[in-house]
Amino acid sequence: MVRQRIDGLVVGADGLTQMYQQKIVEWVARNRVPAVFPAREFVEAGGLIAYAVNYSDLYFQLAAFVEKIFNGAKPGDLPVQQPTKFELVINLRTANVLGLEVPPTLLARADKVIE
Repeated sequence: MVRQRIDGLVVGADGLTQMYQQKIVEWVARNRVPAVFPAREFVEAGGLIAYAVNYSDLYFQLAAFVEKIFNGAKPGDLPVQQPTKFELVINLRTANVLGLEVPPTLLARADKVIE
């Protein structure tokens, strides 16, 4: 990726990327590659930006789903539910290191900005 001079990287969400979160964040920082991550924890560890499911909200949805089952609903009769709340997290320190200017309109939409 470095030899081909990529302009950016989108990191997918899976167990492997979660397990190597710190190594991935360190690699993109060392190689000065702007990256979008699958969870806020990557940005809190030094990544640039994440647009991801709000896991706290997702856990509340799961609890409501479990409550329905405990109250007698058959799991096969319950509809499949998709996440409904997402969050945008931006790390301005990382943006500054990469020499990127984050547009004010994007900052205004962010749920969390790390300065």
